[in-house]
Amino acid sequence: MNIVLTGFMATGKSTVGKQLAERLGWQFVDTDEIIEQEIGMEIAEIFDKRGEPFFRDVETRAARFVSKKNNCVIATGGGIVQKAENMKIFEKNSIVVNLNASPAVIFERAKGNTDRPLLNKPDPMAEIIKLLEYRKPFYARCNITINTDKLTVEEIVEKITEYARNKVKKYTK
Repeated sequence: MNIVLTGFMATGKSTVGKQLAERLGWQFVDTDEIIEQEIGMEIAEIFDKRGEPFFRDVETRAARFVSKKNNCVIATGGGIVQKAENMKIFEKNSIVVNLNASPAVIFERAKGNTDRPLLNKPDPMAEIIKLLEYRKPFYARCNITINTDKLTVEEIVEKITEYARNKVKKYTK
């Protein structure tokens, strides 16, 4: 079993994922890092030079690769949920967690970060709102959603751990 962290950028997937993996004694894997290693470019550069459709195809390959692992906490890119194939891949052996945050919190956390290609727009707040609304039905497919606006990393890790423990207990009775 794995735990997959999805959610919009700046909702805490990598930060929470590292701490959750440490608590569980599991490996932490970030699909964006796998993609950057495979392509030899940073995510922003891939979007710029190869485009989002290319990136999304490579992202699916990364999903297939990490889903073959066991006892991993997997942080994903925010848009990975948009492809039903990716969700099917993860749902086979993972608890899929959606970390979310309000547009204002996302904006505060992400502002000034040039590594966020989807926010390099004239009105990043409008882009955040638009993308969150578009992705809402995709994120709804996740097993659990946790709003990270006012929680500490430790509180988020605890919520995920408790959910996973209860889910495993339910299936092992």
